Amino acid sequence: MSRYRKRLPQLDGRLFLADAGLETMLSFQQGFTLPWFSAFVLLRDARGRAALRQYVERFARLAQSRRTGLVLGTPTWRANLDWGEALGYNALALADANRDAAALLAEVRAACDSPATPFVISGNVGPRGAGYRADRRMGAAAARDYHLAQIATLSGTEADMVAAFTMAYPDEAIGIVDAAAACDMPVAISFTLETDGRLPSGDTLADAILRTDAETGSHAAYYMVDCVYPAHVAPALLGAGPWRARLRGLRANASRRSHAELDAATGLDEGDPETLGEQYLALHKRLPHMNVVGGCCGTDERHMESIARHLGARPAQVGPP
Repeated sequence: MSRYRKRLPQLDGRLFLADAGLETMLSFQQGFTLPWFSAFVLLRDARGRAALRQYVERFARLAQSRRTGLVLGTPTWRANLDWGEALGYNALALADANRDAAALLAEVRAACDSPATPFVISGNVGPRGAGYRADRRMGAAAARDYHLAQIATLSGTEADMVAAFTMAYPDEAIGIVDAAAACDMPVAISFTLETDGRLPSGDTLADAILRTDAETGSHAAYYMVDCVYPAHVAPALLGAGPWRARLRGLRANASRRSHAELDAATGLDEGDPETLGEQYLALHKRLPHMNVVGGCCGTDERHMESIARHLGARPAQVGPP
């Protein structure tokens, strides 16, 4: 049974840490081969499961040491129908993988969840396509139908919410919110941005959030931005408006490079953890409701420790925006 599905504690404004760059840590630092950047395939054997558990445990320990909340996601960003088929999973095997991923996090949560460190399990959902391009799009209704199976499976686990990452265009985000609403699941939508602060589709972040809210009855619990360097978020924040209060989360890359440059890179750009923490703090001054923070490509526990340290003394934005 989920613990926080009916009342997500991160909505109260205190600082919640997320995890870091799962796939880049596993592949570049630990030597795992991840076909199509798919971490959930590691659930199939003991070594892979142990690595995933250790990954979750290290961020749980960080949150405990910093006395923050914790939002950790299942390694299921690629565990949807098209990617699953490419990896040799049929629908039943894919559903089992999503359930197994949530169960692994629930096992860790049982040992460390506390009032000081509430541990929210997020069932992670990824795009049908590449995630950094918007050249192959679905309408909102097709996106709802496509993502419904994975979200329905996660709703039957101990996951407290679902979260969709690297959303490149609004229609897919709208479909995911509709699917989550149909399953009575809280959902966070995380849009990815290019270096100019716009979505890969060319939409502004403001328009993407406003349109998603308008077409879904504002069902999303909150919005995030991911897979972009913090300084590249700044151009997206030039306009004022209540949509900015809907932005509660950031999971940034360690690197200043664009998506195209990262895709072409042969090595890992880890950036500078201290500078990344400073960038988070600078961005928080413009987004005072930003309280769910983690990392994306190239980040690990060093970056998360810096982010936690820089934001730990920030004034909390208590209560709903």
